[in-house]
Amino acid sequence: QVQLVESGGGLVQAGGSLRLSCAASGLTFSSYTMGWFRQAPGKEREFVAAISWTAGNTYYADSVKGRFTISRDNAKKTVFLQMNSLKPEDTAVYYCAAIKNLRGIPYLYQPDTYDYWGQGTQVTVSS
Repeated sequence: QVQLVESGGGLVQAGGSLRLSCAASGLTFSSYTMGWFRQAPGKEREFVAAISWTAGNTYYADSVKGRFTISRDNAKKTVFLQMNSLKPEDTAVYYCAAIKNLRGIPYLYQPDTYDYWGQGTQVTVSS
């Protein structure tokens, strides 16, 4: 049974930082591309960042580029999202997701592409 469990969310003031973690079990973690998405109330789920299974390639939404960093530790089966210079518009539920057979880079940005999802962790940034 595959499980992705996010942690590290919380309430932070604008300009602050948070580090999200996503611990995976039940899958060969090192074979999966991992992604982070977020969903704000009343909005669609949107891509935030992704990292290839070798960690050699990372991808970011323009809105977080230069502020967020995705990384992974295959030995610990965990993917991280370091979020700096947080803004109120970053407020959302953050989800991690896993995909094994990526058909191409454009599919990284599409939620429907992913095989597995976590339950999400709330991030709230106050102004």
